[in-house]
Parts: sequence; C-alpha cells; structure tokens
Amino acid sequence: MGIKIISKNKRATYDYAFEETFEAGLVLQGTEGKTLREGRVTMSEAYIMVDEQKEAWIYNMNIPHYKWGNINNHDETRKRKLLLHADEINRIYHEMKASSLTIVPVKIYFKNSKIKMEIALARGKKLHDKRQDKAKKDVERKLQQRDYS
Repeated sequence: MGIKIISKNKRATYDYAFEETFEAGLVLQGTEGKTLREGRVTMSEAYIMVDEQKEAWIYNMNIPHYKWGNINNHDETRKRKLLLHADEINRIYHEMKASSLTIVPVKIYFKNSKIKMEIALARGKKLHDKRQDKAKKDVERKLQQRDYS
C-alpha cells in the first residue's frame, strides 16, 4: 500500500536541523483516527518528552473534534503516547540529554492503514542558519522559474 502523508511540520524544518529520525506509532482515542483521515491535525506547536518511566509522549498536537462525533469526542490537545521500542527510547533519551537535543515531530502519515509519526532528534538553528537556508531556497526557486520560462 505505501505511505500517505497526513501532515508535515513545516515549522520544525525551519527551526531545527535534524540529526536522526525515528518512526513511532500513536495511541489514539475514539474519533481521533477519523479526524486524521480527514487530514485535520496541527503539529506546529507540538513537542515530545520522555518521562521517568521511559515512555515517550507528544504534547500540544491539536487533533480537532470529529465533526460527526458526539459527547464522547476526544480532548483536542491531550498528551498522546508514542509507541517505540524500549531500546529506541533509551537511545533517544540519552542522546537528548548528552547533546542537548530536542525531540520534534516531523510528519504524521498512514503506513499500511496504521497511523505513524516520524520524529527527529534535532538541534535548534541559529538565525544565520535560517538566513542561509532561505537564500538557498530563493536561488533554487529562481533557477526553476528560469527553466520554465
């Protein structure tokens, strides 16, 4: 079947340089899966933490209410558990602490009818790095416009 991307976190690619990426499953409630099938999710303010019990959680990911749901609809911004292997969580946790990295969600997608999330260990970009990236994109855009003209 392959992969169908639901949403990408464009803000993360602008603010962070990714060191390493991982694939994680999500623990969802009730109508969250149906809302994700509609493509309604916001990850721009989301972040990931590993707690004392060595469990990974995503905070501030907004999955709106399902429009045909009832009073049993889910809480939009609740924390959601990420499903990773224990050795992956340990590796992520230790690299995060040792190198002062951040864990950010990159994209959320369907993979063989299961909802997966790509997360990344990332280092925050400085202002001059962001300017360099913007300049490169502008040059590439101008070159493509020239090719089509």
